[in-house]
Amino acid sequence: MKMSEGVEWALHCLLVIAALPVGAALSAKALAEFHGVSEPYLSKHLKALAKAGVLVSSPGPKGGYRLGREPEDITLLEAVLAVEGGQPAFRCSEIRQRGPAALGPSAYRAPCLIHVTMSEAENAWRESLASVTISQLAERLQATIDPRSVRRMKSWLAENQRD
Repeated sequence: MKMSEGVEWALHCLLVIAALPVGAALSAKALAEFHGVSEPYLSKHLKALAKAGVLVSSPGPKGGYRLGREPEDITLLEAVLAVEGGQPAFRCSEIRQRGPAALGPSAYRAPCLIHVTMSEAENAWRESLASVTISQLAERLQATIDPRSVRRMKSWLAENQRD
């Protein structure tokens, strides 16, 4: 399965927004600048996160995006589903029931084993993403990020956040 780069962008934005003081927000333009990405494409994903309740959007010149809930209450799965949608990654079209070796429908009472296996795998990655919150991801990031990057980010946030 391949996820769009919008998932990466959304998760990075959530981490940056989670670092803001309570009540502060960042514009889509500022977030796009911070990550060096396309503002129109990023805006599409930020709007999807807002529609899902992961972010809250405030309109106007002083508006922007802030978290819709506490970072410990937002899972990575929520963000992925907001950006990618909830459709299954694998779709079984029952090709086993076609072609020269196919039998009548009564021969296929058991579910397609490939479909079952792929569904189990998808459920596993969904459960894994559902078990990680933005808060946990931010804590893990703190343990690995270069302190110089943290200082630069804090300085940038102070200049670009909207209260």
